[in-house]
Amino acid sequence: MTAVRHQIDYATSKRQDRLLVDADHDPYHAKRKIKSPAVCPDCSAVYQDGRWTWRDATIEANEYRCPACQRIADKAPAAFLTIRGKFFKKHRRELLNLIENTAARERESHPLKRIINTEETERSFVLNCTDAHLARGLGDALHNAYGGTIEYQYSKGDILLRVTWRR
Repeated sequence: MTAVRHQIDYATSKRQDRLLVDADHDPYHAKRKIKSPAVCPDCSAVYQDGRWTWRDATIEANEYRCPACQRIADKAPAAFLTIRGKFFKKHRRELLNLIENTAARERESHPLKRIINTEETERSFVLNCTDAHLARGLGDALHNAYGGTIEYQYSKGDILLRVTWRR
């Protein structure tokens, strides 16, 4: 009986000892587990059971700045919502009311979803947000209510989102 030898095609086989490169990670996500319970000294949000909430802090809560307050302090938005077009100039107050109401609803249940600030120029109105989901939700709310066009542009690693709505 002859032994059967299996040939390995090294040109097409995948190496098991290759160097794995981690994807880009958001620097505002905790690198280690936060000791629970914790309270943000800036906004009083409470971290417990793996989530930031608006519940009351316990006496033994540690102080730990939440990612939203850290982004605000660093002036480092996670997302931008840009509004363009003549429609905004004509319906400015109406659109801003929709944005404020939508953002307030989100903030009630998600303390990390906040608007940092706004910037207005002749050609656009920009909201800087602490959370990409908030910017996307605000853009979707505008699009659903008033139509127009909406674009989403994610950075490499999905760390930063740019939403543009125009009409």
